[in-house]
Amino acid sequence: MAQQEALQNWWNGVSFEGKENYRLDDDGALILVKGPNNAERTIVTVSEDSADAVLKTLTEKYNEAATRVKELREEWVSSEDKLKLIGKVERMKDYLQHAAAAGPVNELYREIADWEKVLQQLTGENYNSKLKLAQQAEELAGSENFKEGAQAFKDLTELWKQIGYVDKERNDKLWSRIEAAKDKFYERKRQYQEDHGKEMLQNLDLKLELVAKAEELAASEQWRETTEAFRNLMDEWKKVGATMHDKNEELWQKFIAAKNVFFDRKKVHSERIKEEQGNNAGLKQALVEKAEALADSTEWNATTDAYEKLMEEWKKVGRVAGEMGEELWKKFLGAKDKFYKAKRAHFGAMRVELEDNMARKMSILNRAEVLKDATHWNDTTAELNDLMTEWKSIGPVPREHSQDMWERFLAARKHFFERKDAAREKRKEHQERQKSERISRAKHFAHQLEDEIKEHEEELADFKNGIENITPGKKAEELKQHLENLIKEVSAKLEKKRKKLQEALGQNEKKPARDKESQAPAETSSEIVEDNNDEGQV
Repeated sequence: MAQQEALQNWWNGVSFEGKENYRLDDDGALILVKGPNNAERTIVTVSEDSADAVLKTLTEKYNEAATRVKELREEWVSSEDKLKLIGKVERMKDYLQHAAAAGPVNELYREIADWEKVLQQLTGENYNSKLKLAQQAEELAGSENFKEGAQAFKDLTELWKQIGYVDKERNDKLWSRIEAAKDKFYERKRQYQEDHGKEMLQNLDLKLELVAKAEELAASEQWRETTEAFRNLMDEWKKVGATMHDKNEELWQKFIAAKNVFFDRKKVHSERIKEEQGNNAGLKQALVEKAEALADSTEWNATTDAYEKLMEEWKKVGRVAGEMGEELWKKFLGAKDKFYKAKRAHFGAMRVELEDNMARKMSILNRAEVLKDATHWNDTTAELNDLMTEWKSIGPVPREHSQDMWERFLAARKHFFERKDAAREKRKEHQERQKSERISRAKHFAHQLEDEIKEHEEELADFKNGIENITPGKKAEELKQHLENLIKEVSAKLEKKRKKLQEALGQNEKKPARDKESQAPAETSSEIVEDNNDEGQV
């Protein structure tokens, strides 16, 4: 009862901004009451000895939280694209719902709620914009104008990239509709090209796509990932057959120019405690002096051990008679009690610090577990790396939670990077299948040319034999001239088809030299090496 009365007297006597948002129960639990934007929860449990120190730490933590909200507010006001802050807003909300802090928190909760309303509205607008693109793509799937349709799909994809954030589930559904429409369109286009023997036009489209990808990557600052992407694009380029000569050279120069822009930028980026002797009174006086010297120490563990040793030494010293003994004992015990009271207050405040660190790390962990199934590979990689940097900048958490939180955080990162690697391997398999199909078509074309050449050679032989066996007469000269014209015409066709055959055979055997960039060591999307030593535990 005395403890409860002391705590209530303390609570009635303290004053701090936002106190109306809190209440103190009989057990010393400081409770944040339910508000418009928050649930009721226990912040911390205090004792008579620790109450002042704990409240001081809690108000300091509120000021830290308010500062972080202010920083986010400044970023919110200055940001043109509010949806880029959705991750930070979610993390800040998550932190505030668990933060060990005391102050006018309702203002912070209200501001976060206002931001969430804006983000929900913007997300809805983005969803409607992407829905329209999905509908347009489905209309394009049946287009008969393949060249304009291909460009329309590229333009549609660019418009998709320019539209801001939409939650993953709805975003994936809309994108799947676009992919299905695109697959339908390109399957019809491929069938059309096969039916009409327009491989050259197909190669032109493929190289136009590669140039567009290269030009998009030229301004990237994801150095490792983009280097790998350019290697992959170069491999794809080498697998694509030739197209019209003037277009082939023009596209190659554009591709190399975009590649050089990126690698030039990458190069610039890369270049940056004496004992005293005497009678028993003298010995105990020395121990009192030592105890008083330690009373203000903040080396909690070492000083606790020191006081235990002093007590053992005190017990070994003989009695001191009279009032002097009592006085020395009071002084010794007073210094010791002063230290232990400060120690209890310190560890009460320290628990608040540990709980606050846990709230911050839990917000990071929750965000990582949201991101582990993302498909925006580059942006998510960057954000996961930022989360790792922030995690390591935060102090320790309670020992009972430390290892589990760390392992969950690492598991979320590992899950994402394994998916990222798998996606890249799937793309490589698709490219190999395309290569095999092109080689098969080239062989078929070569066999057809060989048959036609053989027919023309037989025709030439027949015409020449005809000239040698012309019967003299009035029509002999006219017949001879006619056969010579036929020989000239067939010879020209024969020469042209032999040249085509030579080009087809040469293209089938040609292995373009790898450039210096393509010979560089390969990198993987799992290049982030995790430090398995999380933190000092308390």
